[in-house]
Order: sequence, then C-alpha cells, then structure tokens
Amino acid sequence: MSSTQFDGDIDSFVSYLKSNRGLSANTLKAYRADLTACLYLFELRGVTDLNEITLDDLRSWMAVESRDHARSSMARKTVAVRGFFAWAYEHGLTTTDPAATLMTPSIPSTLPAVLTESQAEQLLDVAEQAVATNQYKDDGGAAAAPGSGSGKAVGKTADKSADTVNRNEAPARADKRDSARVVAESQRNAAILELLYATGIRVAELVSMDIADIDFSNRTIKVTGKGNKQRVVPFGLPAQRALETWLEQGRPVLARTATDAVKSRAANALFLGARGGRIDQRIARDIVHRAAREAGVPDISPHALRHSAATHMLDGGADLREVQEMLGHSSLKTTQRYTHVSIEQLKNRYGQAFPRA
Repeated sequence: MSSTQFDGDIDSFVSYLKSNRGLSANTLKAYRADLTACLYLFELRGVTDLNEITLDDLRSWMAVESRDHARSSMARKTVAVRGFFAWAYEHGLTTTDPAATLMTPSIPSTLPAVLTESQAEQLLDVAEQAVATNQYKDDGGAAAAPGSGSGKAVGKTADKSADTVNRNEAPARADKRDSARVVAESQRNAAILELLYATGIRVAELVSMDIADIDFSNRTIKVTGKGNKQRVVPFGLPAQRALETWLEQGRPVLARTATDAVKSRAANALFLGARGGRIDQRIARDIVHRAAREAGVPDISPHALRHSAATHMLDGGADLREVQEMLGHSSLKTTQRYTHVSIEQLKNRYGQAFPRA
C-alpha cells in the first residue's frame, strides 16, 4: 500500500471510527486502503493540502476508480471518502466538506436466496442420515476386523507368526481410524448445518464459537458478531441433539489427530477440522455446498441458510424486531429484506394456485 503525506489524518480518522462506530477490523482495514488510494492519487496530481480537494476532484477520482471496480466496491469507497471529509470538516482540518454532496453509487437490490421449509428439512435429514449410515459402516468394519488367532507356536515360527499378525493388523487399525474420522466428520457436519439453520448465525460467528458459548440448560448460544457485539440466540431440540452427539462422540476423535501445538490453540473451539484445529470458514462453506448437492436442493451458502432461517421465522409469525435481534442486525431495514422474500414467495404460490391469478 502506498503511503501519503495524509497518513496521519487517515490514522486519526480510523482511530475515531474504531472508538465511536464499533466497526469490524476488516471494515476499518478496507476504509484505510480506500482513503490511502484516493489521497495518493490527489498527491500525484500535486495536492498538498486537504483544502485543495474539490467536489469535482472527487468526482474525477470516482470516474477513474469505477473503471476497475464493481459498483458495490465503489459504494464502500464513496462511504469511506464521505465519512473522512465529514470528520475532517468537523475537526477543523478543512474549511469545507467537498464530499457532502458526493453521490453514492446505487446497488441493484436483489432478494436473498432462500430454501423452502421442505428443502431445508430435506437438507438436514440427509445430513442426519449420513451420520447413521457412516456409524453403521463403522460398526460393520469393527465386527469384520480380523481376530488375533489361536494356537501356540514356539521358536522362530512363533516370532514369524507374531510379525505376520502385526503386519495384517496395522492396515485394519488404520482403516478403523479412518472410519472413525469419517463418522466424526459427518457428526460435525450435521451439527454445523443444524446450528446454522436453527440460529441464523454468520459463518464467521460459527467458526469462532467456543464450547463454553453453548448453554444446553437454556438451549441458547452466545454469539460474538460484527464489532464484537454479543447476543444470545436460542436453538431447538434437533440442534441440541446434533451438538451433543458431536461433542460427546465426534469431537474427541478429531481432537486426537491434532499436534500438541494445534491442540492447545483449539482446546476451546466448538468445531474442529480434520487435523484437530479450529475449523475455518472455507471448510464450513464447503460443508454446506456439499450437503446441498447430496440432498438435491438448490446450491446454497451458509449465508443462504441464514436467509432461510430468517424467512421461515417471519413466515411462522415471528416479530420483525425479534428476527433482527436473532440475526444481530444493527438496522431494522436490513431485516426487512426478508419480508420482501416472503411476499415474493407468496406471489409465486398465488400465481401457481389461484385460478384467477
């Protein structure tokens, strides 16, 4: 990232946002990069004072940036620049606010992708069946494992016999471990799917959860969301059963695969990856995509499960503000998108079912 003579002002603005706005680290990082790139361009044009920058200059910057960036990225960049110059004006760094009338590019409104309730049930049923199927295979493998044999031998014959048994048993033990890991991963996947749908949490919130965040007695989880804001979200009996199975049976299996260093870092993590470390977002997304394919439902992301949970809650009669609290939305306007989804679905069903539609 190029540095500019305005880096000190940018640092002060970012510190202000961190203290007063509660923005996430990723958002602050993006704002800093946007502002640095913008002011670096003006510096190349000979600008040495923020007061020299005009509305026309900012519009020229937008025209240059829009050639290589999507409209959504331009909207974020514009918000960062407008916020910076408003802050600079309020704190006496500039005599005017040149960005006050700078227009934010409009982003086409798209409705969130959601599953129907029956599709969500199908997705979760297939994940549950995968656990049962893998457990059955694992039990069968255990029953079919070769025995230790019988009979006595002496001398070199006994030694060779023992070596042969050990060589034959080693692959069997490896197969047993592989089967146990497959069962554990299917239990983890079922718990992840159940929890995502039951609570509507974000995938970043899911992977950062610790075991202590679950309160089984009240059937709630403590979620740390954007800006480190915490909320408590309830979950249902199917999610409880899936979580208990994972914690009691599956998690210990994957935890054993970890090195000591990895094990210490992931000691409190709710969900683990195949090597025993805390699961990352990419793996969680892959789990959802793969489950959708296996269930024969539309391909979805973890965020689409979040959308689905919100829509089904509203369809079931939940209050909009209750759903806002569950999802951790700072603005009710964000939550209102899901009422639009429900209306669209109603219109579609109406068109299919009503004779005079």
